[in-house]
Amino acid sequence: MNPLQHFGIIGGGAWGTALGQALTRAGRDVTLWAREDEVVASIASQHENTKFLPGIALDPRLRATGTLDDLAVCDAWLLVTPVQHTRAVCRSLAALDFGTRERPAVLVCSKGVEQTSLTLPGAIVAQALPEHPVAVLSGPTFAAEVAQGQPTALTLACADAALGQSLTQAVSSPTFRPYFSDDVVGAQVGGAIKNVLAVACGIAAGCGMGDNARAALITRGLVEMMRLGVALGGRAETLMGLSGLGDLVLTCSSPQSRNMSLGMALGQGAVLADILAARSSVAEGVFTAVAAKALAQKHGIEMPIVAAVDAVLNHGASVNATIAALLARPLKTELS
Repeated sequence: MNPLQHFGIIGGGAWGTALGQALTRAGRDVTLWAREDEVVASIASQHENTKFLPGIALDPRLRATGTLDDLAVCDAWLLVTPVQHTRAVCRSLAALDFGTRERPAVLVCSKGVEQTSLTLPGAIVAQALPEHPVAVLSGPTFAAEVAQGQPTALTLACADAALGQSLTQAVSSPTFRPYFSDDVVGAQVGGAIKNVLAVACGIAAGCGMGDNARAALITRGLVEMMRLGVALGGRAETLMGLSGLGDLVLTCSSPQSRNMSLGMALGQGAVLADILAARSSVAEGVFTAVAAKALAQKHGIEMPIVAAVDAVLNHGASVNATIAALLARPLKTELS
């Protein structure tokens, strides 16, 4: 029998709720913690997350709580909070009373890079919760499809192969299929950088560019993703898998993506502050663009698409002028 039976979901947004639904479907006991009282109430009384995942019926066995202490008895946690808030949430988790129980393993399900420290979320957890084993879950997923039980494949990465395999078995079901990897860094880089590239694809679509431009951005963006992944200690082949290319293709191909839809609005002339003010969910690409550009500079690698997105998002650069500058870059060999 798998020792991982009771899972805590930390974060009651669309993705956290979808993961809770997937784990319940896999036969696990699931307690979801949400910061918003209305999310806890709607899941408990209506079996629906009316704020972040409306219109999708949730399994009645999915429990919701607003009390973080309720997660101290779990065998494992899925951490689904925005990356910029991960460190603060981990400090609260570290203060829980576990008694004599083993510390829950932490499966990181957030994608991005902490702006202030240029740290990937798995490393944040390792620093803030040193007694807890850490793994990463990443891949091409839209929350609504996962919640509805549509087929989904992901990467589950863990340096500890035994724990990784145990987690893989525990969270899997016929329609939710994690593939194990030991490349924790590579899996996280793919999940982070694809959000920035999705903004770029959205801007191109919003400006009226066609599928040729999107294909070029995806392909050249993948090169940038691989450069950074290798520079940080990951493997290039990981970025060719589900947590890299797979996630990139999905996120850059549909306005369901928060980051692509944000880029589309920018390309159509909207102001970033207005776009963000109208949303209840986080588009991590806005924060990751800053950190990814800084990491590229730190490691001496070229990431021109990421730099262009950062310029538009965070430095007031003109969309049209930025696109023109990208198109005017010197011609090179494809692998350079």
